[in-house]
Amino acid sequence: MIDASFPFAIVGFDLDGTLLDTSPDLTAAVNESLAHAGRPLLTVEQVRPMVGGGAKHMLTQGMEATGGCEPDELHVLYRRMLRYYEANISTHTQPFPGMIDTLDNLDAMGVKTAVVTNKFESLAVKLLGELGLLDRFVTVIGGDTLGKGNSKPSAAPINEMIARCGGGSAAFVGDSIYDIMAAKNAGIPNVAVSFGFLMEPVHELGADIIIDHFDELVPALRTFGG
Repeated sequence: MIDASFPFAIVGFDLDGTLLDTSPDLTAAVNESLAHAGRPLLTVEQVRPMVGGGAKHMLTQGMEATGGCEPDELHVLYRRMLRYYEANISTHTQPFPGMIDTLDNLDAMGVKTAVVTNKFESLAVKLLGELGLLDRFVTVIGGDTLGKGNSKPSAAPINEMIARCGGGSAAFVGDSIYDIMAAKNAGIPNVAVSFGFLMEPVHELGADIIIDHFDELVPALRTFGG
């Protein structure tokens, strides 16, 4: 049954660090390439702030943190990292606490949900599929879906999300400056999660609302209707 009192027809989510804690599997992928290059390995805590801008950005930061990298070497290691990650994409990845219940609540209210990530679309679809979550979302838009220059913080993927969901009022939930700026650039309300892969203190993201647990999301979104 549609809840007419809820202010949004669509709620979009970032993937890594918002819906899912992918940090163990991303760290393993980065470290496999670092080990191949003879570099010291990084901890999960070191890799988390590197996530958000896409896989190449993450590996570039990992290489810079361990001594730098020439473009040719980076290209080879990047391809290697992607192959490893694709083969081990869901080994240790878990939904954040309360996420499944929140999707259930939104679904029960007739709210459409979607994923907008800077991860490659094929990897996002594969990950969600392996975790049995793909059918929960109307659409999955990746960093490569709309072509170069049209990933977050561009408004383009947010606008595409709204269009694919049939239009209507929308909000976006994320954990990085890419997410909050994409929502702002698209002119829609935004929520930041404090439990994600933060590159800076969460209060510095400039989000409309900050939540510390998924249980807080639906009540927080309701406040936009006042």
